[in-house]
Amino acid sequence: MATASLVRQGSARLSDPLAGLGFAVWRLLTSVRFAVIQIIAIAVAAVFGTLLPQMPASAVQDPSQYAQQIATIHAQYAGLSVLGVPIGPTLVDAFDRLGLLHVFSVWWFTTLLTLLVVSIVICTADRTPRLWRSVREVRVLQPDGFFDMQLANRAAFEVALEADGVDAVLRRHHFTVRRAQGMVYGDRNQYFRLATLLTHAGLVLFLLAAAITGAFGFQTVLVLGDGQTAPVQPVGTPGNLIVKNVQFAAPTRADGSFVDFWTDVIVYQDGRPIARKTIHVNDPLAVDGFVIHQNTFGPAANIEIHDGSGRLVWTGPVLLAGTLLGLPQGFLTIPGSSLGLLVVLDSSPTGVPRLTLQGLAAGPAARSTQTVFLQSLAVGQTSDPSVTGGYTVRWDNVSAFSGLVIRRDPGEMLVWIAFLLMVGGLILTFYFPRRRIWVRLLPGRAQVAMLANRYVDVPRELRGLMRDLQAAAG
Repeated sequence: MATASLVRQGSARLSDPLAGLGFAVWRLLTSVRFAVIQIIAIAVAAVFGTLLPQMPASAVQDPSQYAQQIATIHAQYAGLSVLGVPIGPTLVDAFDRLGLLHVFSVWWFTTLLTLLVVSIVICTADRTPRLWRSVREVRVLQPDGFFDMQLANRAAFEVALEADGVDAVLRRHHFTVRRAQGMVYGDRNQYFRLATLLTHAGLVLFLLAAAITGAFGFQTVLVLGDGQTAPVQPVGTPGNLIVKNVQFAAPTRADGSFVDFWTDVIVYQDGRPIARKTIHVNDPLAVDGFVIHQNTFGPAANIEIHDGSGRLVWTGPVLLAGTLLGLPQGFLTIPGSSLGLLVVLDSSPTGVPRLTLQGLAAGPAARSTQTVFLQSLAVGQTSDPSVTGGYTVRWDNVSAFSGLVIRRDPGEMLVWIAFLLMVGGLILTFYFPRRRIWVRLLPGRAQVAMLANRYVDVPRELRGLMRDLQAAAG
């Protein structure tokens, strides 16, 4: 017996700290102040995500793309300095370590969203019993002081009213009526206050969808010329999709403006076609959990390159997706060599299209380049190999590339459900507020009191009810 008593005492001492800790955590998660702190932290993170350049989701999942993006951002901030001290590279490194260059997919942002979801769920669970009691509780009988004319929204009749007549008036105004001991009570939209739970559920689902999309979503941009293909995810990904631009078209009007633009795409998986569609800006292709959107387009230059022996080493479009001095430019590494080819589309003083070719090779200094040749071609012209580094370059024609945005958003359905819940909850809360009215029937007179939510024009509605009650009294 003594041993059992000691065991019970030890268990009680052990459970008391755990119970105290659980109560403290519960109070913290139900604290409005703590919720405000969480929302401020998420808002500050979102500001960084808006102001700082953000990496695409594909770069976060691909180390090589990530390194390229970091190098690009370093170049953007290279000239930033304070009092002559360069701080750009240090800032970029700090932003990278903190995850501020991909805020919406970094682990701590997902943790903040998850914590806010947990707080909202616990706050709702803590508030729901009290809310249910306040909605469910109906007090038909009220004391004399409740009808004091010095209180707001009170009225009195010096005429006799019948309970049946009052009942009929309140039902015409869509009240649910109850009677007890000379009291007629009307309740309208009694349970609609619970619609706030729908709003809370929608907010939880919305945040949950954001966390899921940030953690598991995917987005990339493919820039393809006619006939070109590219993988959606990094090479080697199981079940990877391959997208082919069969043909791009952008017809123009007489004034030169574009009527529309679209791309005929085929999607391959494991070497076989699984989908094909001509996609427009507002008409994407959904396949295997991905959605392919038509996003942009630009010029391309179709060229052929032969080496010194006449062997074809390249044929196809060079995508002029960049700009150089305001002119479309693209880059190509000539296959089988270390020679780079910078291509710039320009026009002669007479308006004739002209393609400028700049051959680039590694310079003597680290990370430097040097120009091997510089040559301009007209459409249909072929270069002299003695001028263009031993290669024969022919410019066939100007074409176009298509820019496709490819997304996978696992939280999209949750967003739509959250939207419907939030909108539905707000509509029910603000457009169908609860109204309650008490009519106490006394010999030769009647007393009226009305209560409603604060955004109801109670005096106006009470005046309308009074008119109908007076009419019922004759």
